[in-house]
Amino acid sequence: MTGSRTRDWDPRDEQVLKDQCAAYDALRTRCPVAYSEFLQWSVFRHADVRQVLKDHLSFSNRTSAHLSVPHGMDPPEHGAYRSLLEPFFSDERMRRFEPVCRSIACRALEVFLGAERSEFIADFAIPFAVQAQNTSLGWPSELNEPIRSWTRKNQAATLAGDRGATAAVAKEFTETVQALLESRRRSASLEADDVTTMLLRARVHGRPLTDEELVSIFRNWTVGEVTSVAASLGILAQHLATDGALQARLRGERELIPRACDEILRACSPLVANQRVATRDLELGGRQIRAGERVTLMWPAANRDDEVFAAPAEVRLERDTSRSLLFGAGIHVCPGAPLARLELRVALEELLARTAWFELDSAEGACRRAVYPANGFAELRLRLSR
Repeated sequence: MTGSRTRDWDPRDEQVLKDQCAAYDALRTRCPVAYSEFLQWSVFRHADVRQVLKDHLSFSNRTSAHLSVPHGMDPPEHGAYRSLLEPFFSDERMRRFEPVCRSIACRALEVFLGAERSEFIADFAIPFAVQAQNTSLGWPSELNEPIRSWTRKNQAATLAGDRGATAAVAKEFTETVQALLESRRRSASLEADDVTTMLLRARVHGRPLTDEELVSIFRNWTVGEVTSVAASLGILAQHLATDGALQARLRGERELIPRACDEILRACSPLVANQRVATRDLELGGRQIRAGERVTLMWPAANRDDEVFAAPAEVRLERDTSRSLLFGAGIHVCPGAPLARLELRVALEELLARTAWFELDSAEGACRRAVYPANGFAELRLRLSR
């Protein structure tokens, strides 16, 4: 029990969901550490978010009763699992995966560009993100639609705060992955080098990973990778559709695409929040937080803090983004960042290569924002020239 608290805001208020970045910007100035029944404490300033990220003794990543590998672990346990997973995102593996990823992007774009009227998020961003993720794991294409459906249901249950629905979605994912693991054990050679088979061979603390650990790893990768990559692609496409000068520049200077991706996504983060739990009574941003209360890190607000980034809402390719929290920071920085960056770069390169120009469709409702726990756009219609 945390006792009664005065509500500072409601993360699910219609005005907040209408434009999350603007709402979080306002709260960063008005109430940088704010309380709500839905999220408990939310942290909006860059400095405060960094403080939480660095202080593992005061802020635990164990926010759920369910196993979460490795994000929901604290040191020293976190280190053993993190060391196991990082090699899957090595430079060499990314180089090997790039032509496969590019082929997926090209096929997805052929379908998207060949349709008479297509919507970017549903018809390109999500299919590409799902197929790239499943292929990187060595999963069969038959799982593309189930994973897409599972991701959608998981987001809806999170927004509703429906624990029953969340549990049902988790059970569905667990059963899917366990069936896949059993099939792999029965029929596939454990000498293969796809991620799933290699994890079946992997050992931690001198033993193989349990099915519970494997399901957790795949759940975190699927939620993190599919949702963030799809959201990121929508944010990138929307920005370039409305910033003709930058779109033209990237068409002529493709080497700037990685920097543009990072900067556009700093200004409009695809991820909204991550949570910690206070392990002791403490003060943060002038607010008294009690042991056991949840602390939610608001990435879009921290990445638009004008104490750190001048004119933070503007996209400036010359900006030093070394303090950006796009993929987090510290020991829990996203291990899949190299894969996400590869997928975004390749998808944007191919979109620019296969079109002469694109802009927002002028029809009403062509650009509809996503809502918590996602950010970016739920619907994005583009007018393309080839």
